[in-house]
Amino acid sequence: MGWCRLSVSSVLSVLSALVLSAACRHHDPGDKPDAPAEPSDAACEGLQCKVVDCGSKSLPPTSVSGTVFAPNGTLPLYGVQVYVPLSDPGPLPDGVTCGNCSASLPGGAVTQVITDESGHFTLPDVPATTDVPIVITTGKWRRSLVLPRVAACQDTPLPVADTRLPKTQSEGDIPRIAITTGNADALECLVRKLGIDDREFTTDAGNGRVHLYNGNGANQFAPGFPGGTGAFPNATTLWGTVPKLSKYDVTIFSCEGGQYPATKTQAAMQAVHDYAGLGGRIFMSHWHNIWIGGESGVASHGIPSWQSIGTWNYAAPQDQEDTIASIDQTVDKGMPFARWLQNVGASTTFGQIPVSGARYTLPTSNPAKSDRRVYLEPALSNNHVSVQDLQFTTPNDVPAGERCGKVVFSDMHVSANSRSRPTVPFPTDCSAAALTPQEKALAFILFDISSCVGVIQ
Repeated sequence: MGWCRLSVSSVLSVLSALVLSAACRHHDPGDKPDAPAEPSDAACEGLQCKVVDCGSKSLPPTSVSGTVFAPNGTLPLYGVQVYVPLSDPGPLPDGVTCGNCSASLPGGAVTQVITDESGHFTLPDVPATTDVPIVITTGKWRRSLVLPRVAACQDTPLPVADTRLPKTQSEGDIPRIAITTGNADALECLVRKLGIDDREFTTDAGNGRVHLYNGNGANQFAPGFPGGTGAFPNATTLWGTVPKLSKYDVTIFSCEGGQYPATKTQAAMQAVHDYAGLGGRIFMSHWHNIWIGGESGVASHGIPSWQSIGTWNYAAPQDQEDTIASIDQTVDKGMPFARWLQNVGASTTFGQIPVSGARYTLPTSNPAKSDRRVYLEPALSNNHVSVQDLQFTTPNDVPAGERCGKVVFSDMHVSANSRSRPTVPFPTDCSAAALTPQEKALAFILFDISSCVGVIQ
């Protein structure tokens, strides 16, 4: 994926600057705009040699700042990495890869930072020179910029147009995503609402980054749709084999209104398990609980190592009430999640969000094996006790530092009147309404599932 050109300078000049000799000379003021010369330092390399020690001059640091947004340009994102690469990051690997945070950033980093709970970042100690590369990335989402000039010992703010994640492949890297439709949920509508361009929605025969498969929801594209055309392949062709799943970085299974165990064979169970262990990211909605808890009443039909993740109650009344859910602030990213929800207007009471149509198939989860994100407690939810969203890392039977993938289970559905029905082509039934509180919560989880496994180094 190429750099986004913000000046008439060519990308070749950027790459040349990145591979300068490790032996740095004494710089004159012209090498570092608006700054005095720096002493030589034989330990620096490439762009590191252009970092000015502003503190020794009682001046503020050389920095670049901005806010990272979802592709829609309106929803700020937490935990996105922003950095100046030491060398050319190169292309991202194709297909599923182990996404552990212990891996270094592609190309190395002269300086790096992650966005806060408002999506904001201030990248410190940026090289003060011309043609400075900036990479904005989480998982396989990546936007690359070249700043024409960074002045020393002051901040350079970036506009929103340059800091949102890419809508199209021409703007940057987008993970390859597979979505299975279901007639009880419409996660394909949520992904579209987050700003990915319609041209990126195709079948697996197309060149888009989002491929749609038919569970039992929408099963074809609407006439005149600018992306894919024709009918969606069946979801069983996606989750049936590891090679097929492994083409995707993220897979999203929309609720079908029932477990439909005949379409999820034991061989498919093993394929999904193995894909997640390789580094796959899987988001499962409601009755896709079968992949984790197993088939209702059939203990042998499931994934044994996942079945202890929680205690399931498939016979629980599905009242689908409008209620108040709580955010578990004790788990990894729980406190930032709660703050982010408040910052984006999803939460008016800190640590709580309104939920429309809550479900109750997961009364409790195992805190030793998963992180509960959103849950219902009796005092706020008409005496219901239920986990609405949880996440665990995979393979879940190896030490945490060796895990590569993530699985999310959600009993919260997409709201705002989006539907997915076999009689209505996509995206005809997708609502254009603003994101609801629970859709914002789901958006946080969907972007977070793309991020690396573990703690960013």
